Amino acid sequence: MSILVYTENWEGKFKKLSFELVSYAKALADKLGTSVTALSIGNVSDEELKQLGNYGASKVLNVADSRFEALDNKALADAVANAAEAEGSQIIIFAHNNLGKALAPRVTVKLKGGMVSGVTALPESTEPFIVMKKVFTGKAFAGIQINAEVKVLTLAQNSFELIETDNNANIETFDAGIADDVFSTIVNETNKVTGKVLLTDAEIVVSGGRGLKGPENWGQLEELADILGAGLACSRPVSDEGWRGHEEHVGQTGKIIAPNLYFAFGISGAIQHLGGVSSSKVIVAVNKDAEAPIFEAADYGIVGDLFKVLPQLIEEIKAIKA
Repeated sequence: MSILVYTENWEGKFKKLSFELVSYAKALADKLGTSVTALSIGNVSDEELKQLGNYGASKVLNVADSRFEALDNKALADAVANAAEAEGSQIIIFAHNNLGKALAPRVTVKLKGGMVSGVTALPESTEPFIVMKKVFTGKAFAGIQINAEVKVLTLAQNSFELIETDNNANIETFDAGIADDVFSTIVNETNKVTGKVLLTDAEIVVSGGRGLKGPENWGQLEELADILGAGLACSRPVSDEGWRGHEEHVGQTGKIIAPNLYFAFGISGAIQHLGGVSSSKVIVAVNKDAEAPIFEAADYGIVGDLFKVLPQLIEEIKAIKA
């Protein structure tokens, strides 16, 4: 009766996010006296699959079925539910990202379970089962009790440390048992963004707001992002004005991100913006308005003209890297 973890891969490779999920599941399994089974769907090498064992998975179920390449949510949810039933898993864990948020509710309904999204820590109690999550755009925490026998969790990114083990995972081929007529998504063309760090994957994000005064002033922000290997983001007013593309908009109505380090230049810090970045481990804010709400959420704040602070910051980072 192991804990089941759905481990997403990107072109056959696992990222930190998947290892974080397995680490969390292993810590929870230790509390419950059980083990961790990781489910991998896609064309992933055995060498890559074995890495899941390094973070606590005792078993890896490998579904190497090309039909899942279309990322059909219905078929994927059926596969996860079937794996949970085959393993007798009463706890299923997903990432709190776009795919996880799409699959978790479907699996919960299929297994007649209870679900909590955006979990930030191990359960405070297992009898009854109570887990913590952020509420009110990250301004408070709530303990949510799940009474159902089957429990589905989505884990907030960067909320649990990676814990390596000396465990060796047993890799098994798993037949998800999904009929062809379940797959309803057809991919005719795939266009991938190249040369950019994806915001949802970025460990560091550099973001700008209306304080930059116009799209012509984004050069130094781009330079800083390039030096740091960071993702580039913006606030909603910036994307609404057309200064930057909407794919860079972070906030409650844009992308929800949780990098290790988030730079906010010229962003006032409206509650809608903070709702999308409050899970960042460290927030650094630069704003000339000492009363800007962003400073309430920031770990480090600089009250000053960003057009003076930004060049100095770039030069200092260049010097350190040199």
